[in-house]
Amino acid sequence: MQPAPTRHLPIEGTYNVRDLGGYAASGGQTQWRRILRADALHRLDEQGVDRMLESGVTTVIDLRHADELAHQPNPFSGHPGVAYHNVSLLDGLAPDLMTEGDLLLELYKLALTQRQPALAQVLRLIADAPPGAVLFHCTAGKDRTGIVAALLLGVAGVEAALIVEDYSQTAALIAPIIADITAGAVSRGADPAAFQRLLASEPETMVATLAFIEAEFGSVDEYLGAIGLDDQTIDHLRNRLLGDL
Repeated sequence: MQPAPTRHLPIEGTYNVRDLGGYAASGGQTQWRRILRADALHRLDEQGVDRMLESGVTTVIDLRHADELAHQPNPFSGHPGVAYHNVSLLDGLAPDLMTEGDLLLELYKLALTQRQPALAQVLRLIADAPPGAVLFHCTAGKDRTGIVAALLLGVAGVEAALIVEDYSQTAALIAPIIADITAGAVSRGADPAAFQRLLASEPETMVATLAFIEAEFGSVDEYLGAIGLDDQTIDHLRNRLLGDL
């Protein structure tokens, strides 16, 4: 008997690789090893890359910006067995660090309203990906990755409470690399005190993000339509999580 799949994939060189499978959804249950969310992959050695391939990864979508790629290259860029794509999801977004309240919520709202073409591109890549697992990631696997994961789980009909739970799992998993992430950001000009505000993954932030989508667009499906995804693409996304490939 095959062992049951696990949500967290403990692959050396990564800290926050998680499967979006196994969640109760309106169409049944999200399927295992279809879509993975992750932190940065630059720490992977050859054995770690092989582990990713053994987990079924055939597509990698890197959501980081050019400076991050230059300092921490992706081991799958140019890999013959993987379709690699880079879509910088938060290009040009700069939330006001002096703002009181939930800074991450403000960032997510900016992404959802001002980076719609980039989000649509990422979701089309996932919908049209070849057979195998799609892995998308940023640096911590929390913000850029968290927005995309929330939209994917939402379109699959996963209830809000489970989407929030998925988002909030990041905090414990990235604890060992907080200092490294902070050092990298500071080396690129970030203020260390201000940057600390960007390291949280509180459930309330995702609760408010989902409420924002509902209030402004009606539902996740309607949001995807508003950013330019046609019904066929939305069906493909839902099928990748729920159906037979």
